[in-house]
Amino acid sequence: MPSPMRIVAFLAVLFSALAGTAGAQVELAQIEVDVELVLAGDISSSMDMGERYLQRRGHSEALRHPDVLRAIRAGFHGRIAITYFEWSDPYMQRVILPWTVVDDDASAEAAARMIDAAPPLDGIRTSISGALDRARQMFAENGYSGLRRIIDIAGDEPNNAGRPLADARADVLAEGITINGLAIMLRTSPRATGDIVTLDRYFADALIGGPLAFVMAVRHRDDLVEAVRRKLVLEIAGLKTPLGQPRP
Repeated sequence: MPSPMRIVAFLAVLFSALAGTAGAQVELAQIEVDVELVLAGDISSSMDMGERYLQRRGHSEALRHPDVLRAIRAGFHGRIAITYFEWSDPYMQRVILPWTVVDDDASAEAAARMIDAAPPLDGIRTSISGALDRARQMFAENGYSGLRRIIDIAGDEPNNAGRPLADARADVLAEGITINGLAIMLRTSPRATGDIVTLDRYFADALIGGPLAFVMAVRHRDDLVEAVRRKLVLEIAGLKTPLGQPRP
């Protein structure tokens, strides 16, 4: 018959193993949300400081807007998980807003303030493929389970650095993630490269993809903030605009 000490030792190991299993189950549990949304803002050299400020302000003000909050509350779960990062070169992406649940005025305001408060950062090249790669990785083990997963790329010129955009796009779509685009077509920077006159068509043909994917174009500086708000409403509500048709 085992000694009392051996029995105690065995029970200690058993309880430790059970506790570890329970901990793993808790760790694997995910918060259910309507949308997991990655917002990616361009800070390459072709974006002047005014455009970068408007892009940032557009996202923070959108989170505070009643239309966006109504769209969130109208969802099945009444909450979304959102993150925001700024990107430029293939390996230059900075997270401004870590993954956050937005489900009411207070959480939306907290997220908006975090976006507003981040110091500015300068980039050079435009690697949309790098932004897609980073965004795709951000869904892994983020602690959320969304009915839809969306990457929202805002930019003002074609991919000109990093791996081919088609390869990065294919990797994202293979995981069932939708890609939307905000084509910023203001022509204000002398450092811009590529034909931005047809950037919206480039985004439609080479970038967007997945269920209900769309492109929204901005041609006037005064329209940028409003466009970001409308874009978020469409994404959260699961709608699309006429320009961007769903892609396979």
